[in-house]
Amino acid sequence: MTSTHGTAVPVARGPRVALRELRHEDGEEFTARTRESRELHHPWLFPPDSVKDFARYAGLRVGNPANASLLVCDQDADGAIAGFVNINNIVRGAFLNGTLGYGAFAHAAGRGLMSEALSLVTAYAFGPLGLHRLEANIQPGNAASLALVRRAGFRKEGFSPAMLHVNGEWRDHERWALTAEMPTARAAMAEPHTGA
Repeated sequence: MTSTHGTAVPVARGPRVALRELRHEDGEEFTARTRESRELHHPWLFPPDSVKDFARYAGLRVGNPANASLLVCDQDADGAIAGFVNINNIVRGAFLNGTLGYGAFAHAAGRGLMSEALSLVTAYAFGPLGLHRLEANIQPGNAASLALVRRAGFRKEGFSPAMLHVNGEWRDHERWALTAEMPTARAAMAEPHTGA
């Protein structure tokens, strides 16, 4: 696996992880991590696992103002990709909202890296991106994802039957959200995270 993270500039940095923007050059490492993580991800999410699929994925995200696609990089492992957080469907104007999609890779799961990353994403979204609200839509059986948003201070707002088409079927989702005024969001923005 060829590492491409050495020259990338982080948008935020915490004690153990840094966030940086997804790049086309990340395909080899990202897809190798995806293939290693199939058992962890199934049946909840399906990130690209081939260079061809990654090129399509990155082509829709890199430089697109409606998305912020961030890689979670493990600072203790020379910046290796530990996971990803996408802020999708960014809407400006009166809404100032983005919808989260995220996943840890198997080698990094269970180490608290995604909790730190979500705190950094919150500060980035409500700070430099100027958003007011982040949403996370999670399948009810995805205990790890539900625990992550609870730890991050998101509140449950509702339940949507047959909301998203995942793995060939329309799946129910719980709707969770965090707004800039909520105490956890203010705490994340107040922490001394460093950027580029």
